[in-house]
Amino acid sequence: MTINKVNTHIVPIEFEYHAPGSLDEAVALLEKYGEDAKILAGGTDLIPHMKQRKTEPKHIVNIKKIPELACIEETPDGIKIGALAKLRAVELSPQIREKVPMLSEAAGSIGSVQIRNLGTIGGNICNASPSADMATALMALEATVHVYGKDGAKEYPIAEFFQGRSDVSLERGELLTGFTVPYPPEGAGSAFEKVGWTTFDIATVNVAAVLTLKGGKIDHCSIALGACSPAPIKVALAEEILKGKEPTDEVLEEAMEFVAACVEPRKRWRRAPPEYRRRSSQALAMDAVGRAVEQARRHQ
Repeated sequence: MTINKVNTHIVPIEFEYHAPGSLDEAVALLEKYGEDAKILAGGTDLIPHMKQRKTEPKHIVNIKKIPELACIEETPDGIKIGALAKLRAVELSPQIREKVPMLSEAAGSIGSVQIRNLGTIGGNICNASPSADMATALMALEATVHVYGKDGAKEYPIAEFFQGRSDVSLERGELLTGFTVPYPPEGAGSAFEKVGWTTFDIATVNVAAVLTLKGGKIDHCSIALGACSPAPIKVALAEEILKGKEPTDEVLEEAMEFVAACVEPRKRWRRAPPEYRRRSSQALAMDAVGRAVEQARRHQ
């Protein structure tokens, strides 16, 4: 039998469906079925992949009935965002727009409104795509990841969550429950920049920047780069160049050379060759840092 793997409304595999109502129930299912199970959140990636037989899970664990996973709320440590929070909700959240506007900006860059109404922030992160827009933004914002498993809850910096392309730090029976995004320093400016084949396409390159100014010089600086290496990364050398210096064009150009140097060539680039990504990352980082500087100046 020939299976249409490109344009079909049929999922051509058999699977068992589970809809746990609690974290413990979900963990028990994931622990029991291991690699045979896939979590269903928004389904914007999982369902197309099942239709194309890129993945053939024997068990689907729908976590949409676990209410605490969809929260967006302010806490003393920052904005807490549940893994099931829709991308559209992140984009439009008044708390996020006020406290961490760059995260709203990044969410609004993803696909179409229809996709953002379905897709979740947790799914965007757990796919561990190098081009995931929320991953780059959360990396620059130095978010904390929350995970739950049979041994209870644990948390760690988002930089430690990504192990490589399509690989995250989740053991058997564990699931991502959400994030805490710390409030940026007072007076901070931030910006997200992205380029893709089309407005609705995934990123060919994306960059996120957060910084503060003190006495006209850059005091705090955080820059993250996506779609140029197996996982989103912080550009530490560029950050160090900028700290303590006035953000002149010459200083910015010097720092952006380190952004371009972070592009890791691989044998096959599907969307753009290494040189295009180097030049694009350099230009986008210059724009992101420049916008962040202007925003920080307005806050002073």
